[in-house]
Amino acid sequence: MQCTGKENCSCTYTSCSRRGNCCQCVAYHKDKNQFPACFFSPEAERTYDRSLAMLLKDRNL
Repeated sequence: MQCTGKENCSCTYTSCSRRGNCCQCVAYHKDKNQFPACFFSPEAERTYDRSLAMLLKDRNL
């Protein structure tokens, strides 16, 4: 995994200090039992709900 790249980051939370740093983002969300923005569709990502329930709903599982 490339750990940097704001140009490819799908997170819309632009004030996040981890935005564009995938390694920091994944570690941060893992510690909170969440998933990072790049796991979600653009519509679901905009809700800022990073839960497993939202991920499953977003992926129709």
